Amino acid sequence: MNIKCLIVDDKPLAIDILADYIKKIPFLELAATTTNPIEGLNILRTQTIHLVFLDIQMPELNGLQFIKIAGKQSKVILTTAYSKYALDGYEHDVIDYLLKPIAFDRFYRAAEKAMHVLQPKNADAPFPAASIENAERQNTATYLFVKTEHRIQKVNLADILYIEGLQNYISIQTGADRILSLQTLKKVEEQLPPAGFIRVHKSFIVAFKHITYIERSRIFIGEAIIPIGDSYRDGFYKRIGNQ
Repeated sequence: MNIKCLIVDDKPLAIDILADYIKKIPFLELAATTTNPIEGLNILRTQTIHLVFLDIQMPELNGLQFIKIAGKQSKVILTTAYSKYALDGYEHDVIDYLLKPIAFDRFYRAAEKAMHVLQPKNADAPFPAASIENAERQNTATYLFVKTEHRIQKVNLADILYIEGLQNYISIQTGADRILSLQTLKKVEEQLPPAGFIRVHKSFIVAFKHITYIERSRIFIGEAIIPIGDSYRDGFYKRIGNQ
């Protein structure tokens, strides 16, 4: 038996991200999505839903009001950009509280919590075993979403030349644009396919396909010159040798 999921979020891009994550986890099943919390309540009344991924700040009804009306029909994982609602969320017995932008590994841990909560009710029909490594190996996404100042932006992986870490920000350099996002280099590194990207310095990740040439511990990508850090040098040249 899979966990049947409903996503309620007034941002279509946020729904796309969560839907993509759900498809990668074998014991989750996406039953429905909606940008309208009132429609979400109707879905709960008419369909079997085990788990709701629920935004908080929405028009007409916010997430906490949604929980009060819905009662205990389904378990809830809150997904929001605002940490200030965390205590309120846990007072409503939510399974987890995910802060946007949500990394896949954090999402997976929340899904496992839901599995452990819901599984005892169906002991004769256990959820299929899975691991985060297996789920990630199935990741064939060709893009990622990053949060910029006023929006969530889709970035095609094929367009990324290199990514630079700038304290709490990252700068994603594509062939046409420079995109700034409030997150760490480590966090975005976890979302990139290792076959196409490699960290070469504490402040830089590069795309293999866009490297023009390498000279004296420096990588040249177009007009950009990227240093190779001492602690990353052996791993980088080993990967180059295996390509």
